Amino acid sequence: MAGVADAAAAAAPGSGGDGRRGGAPEQQDSGRGEPKTLWGSSEPRPPTAGPGQPSPQQRTETLGFYESDRGRKKKRSLSDLSLLRFISAELTRGYFLEHNEAKYTERRERVYTCMRIPKELEKLMFFGIFLCLDAFLYVFTLLPLRVFLAMFRFITLPCYGLRDRRLLQPAQVCDILKGVILVICYFMMHYVDYSMMYHLIRGQSVIKLYIIYNMLEVADRLFSSFGQDILDALYWTATEPKERKRAHIGVIPHFFMAVLYVFLHAILIMVQATTLNVAFNSHNKSLLTIMMSNNFVEIKGSVFKKFEKNNLFQMSNSDIKERFTNYVLLLIVCLRNMEQFSWNPDHLWVLFPDVCMVVASEIAVDIVKHAFITKFNDITADVYSEYRASLAFDLVSSRQKNAYTDYSDSVSRRMGFIPLPLAVLLIRVVTSSIKVQGVLAYVCVVLFYCGLISLKVLNSIVLLGKSCQYVKEAKMEEKLFNPVLTATPGKPAGKQQSMFKSNQGISTDENGSTSVTSQPVHQKENTPSLLVTSNSDQFLTTPDGEEKDISQDSSELKHRSSKKDLLEIDRFTICGNRID
Repeated sequence: MAGVADAAAAAAPGSGGDGRRGGAPEQQDSGRGEPKTLWGSSEPRPPTAGPGQPSPQQRTETLGFYESDRGRKKKRSLSDLSLLRFISAELTRGYFLEHNEAKYTERRERVYTCMRIPKELEKLMFFGIFLCLDAFLYVFTLLPLRVFLAMFRFITLPCYGLRDRRLLQPAQVCDILKGVILVICYFMMHYVDYSMMYHLIRGQSVIKLYIIYNMLEVADRLFSSFGQDILDALYWTATEPKERKRAHIGVIPHFFMAVLYVFLHAILIMVQATTLNVAFNSHNKSLLTIMMSNNFVEIKGSVFKKFEKNNLFQMSNSDIKERFTNYVLLLIVCLRNMEQFSWNPDHLWVLFPDVCMVVASEIAVDIVKHAFITKFNDITADVYSEYRASLAFDLVSSRQKNAYTDYSDSVSRRMGFIPLPLAVLLIRVVTSSIKVQGVLAYVCVVLFYCGLISLKVLNSIVLLGKSCQYVKEAKMEEKLFNPVLTATPGKPAGKQQSMFKSNQGISTDENGSTSVTSQPVHQKENTPSLLVTSNSDQFLTTPDGEEKDISQDSSELKHRSSKKDLLEIDRFTICGNRID
């Protein structure tokens, strides 16, 4: 048996002629099948690696330690785990930021975005405030002239003959309605005593005034949201084609609703201005501080909500409207205070620090709010230039031949800024604060009116030039002359587009430039009504997926896409609502 065992050991693979592998001692099997080392040691021999198995030199790693190192680490003495060794490891321990380069690059870009927000936001605010100023000056300057021309045309119409079935153009009808509403509400405001309202509010406690001011802000948003719908309903009811003369009676209830709305909204703004005036005239300025702190509460209700680019655009428009309204309120407060002090210029410097404080707090709150909203929602600062281009597109498109709305109404729908109530209140305050007596005073009034017209024309020219520049930079020029037609149910869009092209065209002069100052061409009554909209800002929306093809079938027109472009946001609603 010993000879057979020696022969098997010599024939084993990897063994030498003496039966050893790599100088390992020779083993013999006992009767119980246990290996026995010829060295006399009690430790077993390491197993030999078979085919397809890892080498015994390869040690598995578990949680950063090798299996064979466990026994060695157990034998370490406790002196190696000293306090000095731990402190030395903490002082000399290093790490490499480039191991997570993408994370730190993203954090750095967020910091750069927050630093760019004030500049980009203020550029949008500056442009938007001048848009509101242009719409506000329109009520005082061009609207009276347009009303005069419309009335002159109506009076002299029998001299020229009735060439058209319409006595007046739709734009002239809307101008007359605006003028009549403005005059009626101005005379109704004479029955509201500003002095009694001032002393009534001044007698209230500070907490009551704080609650009242918050309620007035909410009411102003609700009035602005619903007021433009009332005015649009009146304009459309008065200008839509009617087959029977009895149908014109429906304009009367809409007219009274519009007058009531403008009057109530003007009273609401008067209460706001009175509350702000009481805060300015308080001795300890505590009410003014509380009212300013109300702006910082707005940060809490905005920055921790989910915002997309459309929602942020809506909030930016509301901030523009709110800032311009605050400027007009501050102007009213200064006029009332200067009247009480007999127009003493020294008192103006007393009001100046408080005015600067209110304006600075408003700007600071807007910057902080937009900076954190863009940070939490991963929105870049370049989105504000897109918002500015969208507002510029509204201004340029309102000068087109096929425009379907006035520019002031477009600003009202987009920003929620309705100039009629604010204009009624300002006229009421100015006429009660400034007494016009003598021929020289009337000459000064005429000169002041000419100055307002010059300011309005200059502002419009500058805004139109900057708007054309912004539209060109955004590459939206082609969409001005290629509007998308919203098809009416039951008729394909292709037929309506061909009918629209046959009835309306873009007039060009000899140099090929498009005319933007001519009156819109009147369509025949048998032509279906068309709504000209634009998809100019589809690139401004947040991509939620691939664009789906829109069929021309009328059944699919009932299902609107969940993705809205910026031009469809034409209502001033509470910014917390998400647009899906």
